[in-house]
Order: sequence, then C-alpha cells, then structure tokens
Amino acid sequence: MARVVIIGAGVVGSALADELTDRGWTDVTVVDQGPLFAAGGSSSHAPGLVFQTNPSKTMTELAAYTVQKLNDLGCFLQVGGLEVATTPERWTDLKRKHGLATSWGVAGSLLSATECVALHSLLDPDRILGGFFVPTDGLAKPVLAVETQANRAISRGARFLGSHTVTGIGQENGRVTGVQTDQGFIAADIVVCAAGFWGPKIGEMVGLTVPLLPLAHQYARTGPLSLLDSSSEASRPILRHQDQDLYYREHGDRIGIGYYGHDPLLVGELGKPPAMPSVLPFTADDFAPAWEESVALLPALAGTEVEDGINGIFSFTPDGGPLIGEHRELAGFWVAEAVWVTHSAGVARALAEWLVDGKSSVDLRECDLHRFEELQLAPSFISERGKQNFVEVYDIVHPLQPMERPRPLRTSPFYSRQRELGAVFLEGAGWERPYWYESNGSLSSVDLPPRDEWSARYWSPIAAAEAAVTRSRVAMYDMTPLRRLEVSGPGSLEFLQRLTTNNLDKSVGSVTYTLMLDHRGGVRSDLTVARLGPQTFQVGANGPLDDDWMRQHAPASVQVRDITAGTCCIGLWGPRARDVLQPLTTSDFSNFSMKYFRAQKAYIGEVPVTAMRLSYVGELGWELYTTADLGLKLWDTLWEAGREHGIIAAGRSAFNSLRLEKGYRAWGTDMTTEHDPFSAGLGFAVRMDKGDFIGRPALASLAASPSSRQLTCLTLDDPAHVVMGKEPVFADGVPVGYVTSASYGYTIGRTVAYAWLPASLSVPGTAVAVEYFGERLPATVAAEPLFDPKMERIRS
Repeated sequence: MARVVIIGAGVVGSALADELTDRGWTDVTVVDQGPLFAAGGSSSHAPGLVFQTNPSKTMTELAAYTVQKLNDLGCFLQVGGLEVATTPERWTDLKRKHGLATSWGVAGSLLSATECVALHSLLDPDRILGGFFVPTDGLAKPVLAVETQANRAISRGARFLGSHTVTGIGQENGRVTGVQTDQGFIAADIVVCAAGFWGPKIGEMVGLTVPLLPLAHQYARTGPLSLLDSSSEASRPILRHQDQDLYYREHGDRIGIGYYGHDPLLVGELGKPPAMPSVLPFTADDFAPAWEESVALLPALAGTEVEDGINGIFSFTPDGGPLIGEHRELAGFWVAEAVWVTHSAGVARALAEWLVDGKSSVDLRECDLHRFEELQLAPSFISERGKQNFVEVYDIVHPLQPMERPRPLRTSPFYSRQRELGAVFLEGAGWERPYWYESNGSLSSVDLPPRDEWSARYWSPIAAAEAAVTRSRVAMYDMTPLRRLEVSGPGSLEFLQRLTTNNLDKSVGSVTYTLMLDHRGGVRSDLTVARLGPQTFQVGANGPLDDDWMRQHAPASVQVRDITAGTCCIGLWGPRARDVLQPLTTSDFSNFSMKYFRAQKAYIGEVPVTAMRLSYVGELGWELYTTADLGLKLWDTLWEAGREHGIIAAGRSAFNSLRLEKGYRAWGTDMTTEHDPFSAGLGFAVRMDKGDFIGRPALASLAASPSSRQLTCLTLDDPAHVVMGKEPVFADGVPVGYVTSASYGYTIGRTVAYAWLPASLSVPGTAVAVEYFGERLPATVAAEPLFDPKMERIRS
C-alpha cells in the first residue's frame, strides 16, 4: 500500500483522502498551511452553488457525483438550480442547455416566466422570458464537506495536519520521496498537490508548470429581507442571471450575490499567489453595476443594501478545465488543481481510481495535466487565456468559437498563401486552421436550405462548394496541425506492437491505422503508423497526450520525437489528384505501384516528400509531408500544376463533412477511453492474434459480454435540418443517447450524425429523433459508410 501525502486540506484534498481510504489506501497524510478545517483556501469562502449541466460530458459527470456524494453525507441542500433568461438569445441557449443536460443524463425542465416565479418568488416576472430548472442542483456546504470527508478518512487511518507549510518536495532518482514542511519531513511514495491557487508555487518546487491563474471574484451579501425565512439556510433554488454575469443564493434572511461582470482582478504577480487567506477586500465600485441589475431582477432587494462582501480568489486555466495528472519527470508527484467545489468529489473519485486501479471510470482527457502544448504553458498565455475564461464564464459560447488572443501563434508554411486566398481561420492547439476560403465564393455549389442562426455561425456555404470540388476535381488541405511523432531505435517495432491494437509487423512502406488502448480496453487514441524503415516509424497522432503516453512506455532504446514543428503536410485529394501529382515526379504513383495505405519517398519537383496514400475525405489522394522550410515551395508547385485541373484550397469545414459521409471517426469526439473499439465500430483495427498489447485482456473479456451501446450513423430525415453535436437522441419519446459528431453531408444532401445508442436501436432503418433547441427532429439509423461503400473511388 502506497504512503500518500496530500498537500491541501480543502474540499479536493479531503475528498481525495476519503476516496483513497475507502479503497484501502489508509496510509494517507493531508497537510495544509492553514488551520483545520477552514484552512483559508477557496473552499473556506466558496458560496457553494452547484449547477451540474455543462457542455462537457466529463464535467457534468464529475458534478453529478459530487452532488450525489455530498447529498448522501448531509453536506448538500438540494434546493434545485434555476437559470433565467432575460433576452431571446439566452432563452434560446437555455433550450440548448436543456438538451445538454438530457444528453448527459441530468433531469431538467424548461419553465415559463410564471413557473419560474412560482419557484423563486423574488423574481420580477416582467423581466424574464423563461428558465431552465434542474431539481438535483443545489448548495454544497464546503466547510462541512471538508470536515465530514476528512473525518471519514481519519476514521480509516488517515491523518490531517494543519499549520504545516510545505517548503520542499523530497526527490531521489526521479521519484518523489516525501514532503518537507516547516514542522518536519513526511515520507511518501505518492504526493498529490491539491493546493488550489497555491498549486503553481508547489509546482515550482519540482520544476512543473501548473497552468492556472488566480483571479478575484466578487461575492456580496445583503442585509435582512422580511420576505425571507431566517430560520432556514435556503428554501428557494439557487439562481443564475447569466445575461448580467450574476448568481444568487439565500443565506437565511439574506441574499448572496456573485458577480463575474467586472474586469478580471489579478491577484499579486503572475504565478505568485497571495498570502493566506484567499480573500481580498471588497471593491464596491466594481460591484455597483451588479447591484443595479440585481435590484431590477429581484425588486425586493431595493429595501436593503449590500451589508458585506469579499473578493474571493479562484483558479482559472487556459481552457477552463481542471488539472489532473502525474509529473512526467518526477514519478509519484500528482496534481489535482483548478477544481471548484462543483466538481470536487467527482475529481477526487476519478483521481483515486487512477491511483489505485490505474484508470478513471470517467474519461479525463479534458482534465489531463499534459493536454497543453508547450506554447500554452507560457506565463503570458496562461494569463491571457485565464482572464478570457473569467470574462466568458457566463457568456453564450459557440462550440467553434475560438479565443481571439493571443493570435496568431502557430502557422503552417502555407499561411501567407492561405491569407491571399481569403482563408477564414479558427484556432486549435494554437494552430491557425482554415475553415473555408473566401476565394472559393464564386464556385457553383449545390442548393442548400437556409440555416438557423446558431449553426450558421463559423460556417459558410462556401464549404459546400469546396466539398463538391473535392468530390469532382481536386483540392489541397492543410494537414500540418496534425501531430507527427517519429519513433525510432532498436526495439521500436516491438514497442509499437505492444502499445497498439493492429499488426505493424509489415514491410517497409506500409501504413496502418491502429488504436492505443488503456488497460481496461478503452480507446486512448487512434493513430496512423507508417513504417519508413526497419526500426523507423512516423506516427500520426492526436495531440500531447499521445506523446505523453508513448514516452511513459518507451524503453531506453526507443526514441520518441515530436517532429510536427519541423514538418508540414498537404492532403491532395480528389479524382484528379493523380493527374496533378504524377507529372511532377519520376516516382510511380499509379495504383499498381503505390496502393492504398502505402508510403514512399519521392521528389515533387525539387521538394523531397514522404507520400502516404491515405484519404480522410473518401477520395483518391495522398498526404504529402516535407520539411517546414520547403512547405511553401511544395504548395506553389502543386498549385501551379493543378491549375489546369481546377485545383482549389479547401478547409476543415468541408473536410469534416466529407469524413462523416465516409464514416471516419474522430477520437475525443466520437470515441474516448469510455468506449471499446468494437462498440465504436473500429474492430477492424484490432488484431487479437498478433500477440499481447495493452488492453488486450480487457478486449478478450468483451467477447463474453459485448457492449450494450454502439456508435451509430444517423441521417436527419428533413434535408433542411442541421444539428452540431452533443444533442440528445430520443426513441419513442424517451432519451436513449447523444450525438457525437454531426455535419451537413453536401454529397448526400442531408445532415449526417453519429450517436451513441443502445445496440438494439443501432439497426438501419430504425426511426429516432434528435432534439435541437427543444425541437425533435426525425432521423433514421443508416448503414455506413454513406458514401462509396465499396471503396472504389479511394482505391482507383
């Protein structure tokens, strides 16, 4: 049994101690620089409102467990959560939020203004259009939750030490050995930093960047109101007025008001948290607009005033998510940071499962400490994005909406040409990614039905034209942002065979689609592996987590190197792709010489490339890789040669439509660690007879008990209907699943959606409905792929 020291006795640290001791790890010590059990961190002043619904399935599940656990422990007032709309835009968004809740299994309902007032009598019915109510939301009691969970852990053998300031972390031979405090050294095999916004300071002790920004957030309490019952802590639902960045809760006969509308209030210097405690003086001028709006929404407040307030400190990360994971250069040092009360018990359970069982039952990719690119760990980036997340915490944020600053950061060698062509860029992982090109606006396109305002954002009908040209002529796609790893050295084949599901022991020049699984058989990632030499492979991966997983498992003889920044890639796809490419090279690109899923070195003009015959749009073509310094020359060479064939540049909007028509999955969207390859429709990438690989024993057991759910292709019955992903799916009026990916299929003339459904419903021809902003849209389960099922075009 491991000896564990947890730094931080707040709501996360105490919950983790409880979860670990409940699993038999009883040698647990929790230290905090403050007194127990209100140690002075965010847990000591958090207002405790828990709204479970979130666009993220993971975050919703973490919140739902927190509610369940704290309610069972008597640390929760389940008064319900009510979000009200005072604008048409917010009312529309609440319909979307209701759909998200339904998708993730949280029961809720949309209410009229009259019904809202019936639940919360202080509301002015003339100010609101309606609301969204979740009866299981409510008020956590943070300090009580800390003490209750701590005492449960103590009863099983854990100890809690207050007034112990951490001054250092013991290390030896790349492993943690314990924690040095001002009261002495505590030996440990595992150290977990749950220090809240002091996390970056602890991280510095071990050379780890903990990318969070402490910001002050205003919270005030009114004087007494005669309409409220002083004998009850709260009887009305917790309330959000997100149109004005406000939330409310009762404190007996007073109202607590939280406000995000002010400018981000920085706390000290970046990366240098303030001294104890985590509360700064209230700044009344910043709160003045909040009071005016509060009186307008809750007129009874005009009879009182703000009696007291704080500027409480909370943690914000570059993408708004928590930070969970192990330090890769110091084994045994873990973090559980940037976790609010809402998700505290859920995060603690997930980390306890990870530590004890080797895997969380909840997919944690959105929370993983190592999900960020190196540039996203720059102090200025952490600050800029953290402040923006504070500003947007209650905004209506579109799923495609990119951060605006700092940009541009990462650009491919083709960036100047893309701008000349009028590329409209969105951003991902710091990369500028063209979604369509305004220069293609004059192309003839298929007739498209009008779009609703939401689905028309960050979209253009030009995408339809680009998809049509890809299907009929030829198009160039910038594939540079896809992560590329070089795996080389003695034992590389054996290493990759152990790490992945498909058989990579093929001839040099082979390209293989394969999966990486966790030990329970969940899909960690999908990869494209090209064997470029006996012990040299180029791996097309999904992001930093793949790099991290490989480095964790690589033997000393194997080198894993990220080559993304030094290389670039053009996807040349369409029925005329060979006509463009062959005249530029002396290498043979015929179907006879270079078959599908093969790679070869070649010169395209003067540019040396690694050409891989792959296509994620369902058309003939190649991915052409070269070094970054020659990327612009490659673009210009292909562009000039393609003029006579009607070549265009095309963006990711068309790409996504084409890949869904072809049935290609996107990891992290269509499948995660919560899904096995067979239920995700990826059994073809598993070779159970190739020998042992990570996850194989778990897959073997699935033969006896296959998954009850399947990733299923749907088409919407009405060609005018569009959905975007994460919408709930209904059968016979009952919610049965949720959409993962969706896009209008320009070739087939209707929206294509993939959804997780019960296997009994995953039968072509089955009628279902997808709820989009409160409207049930008829859809039908379809056989896949929808386009070119015999692979005739892609293999031509």
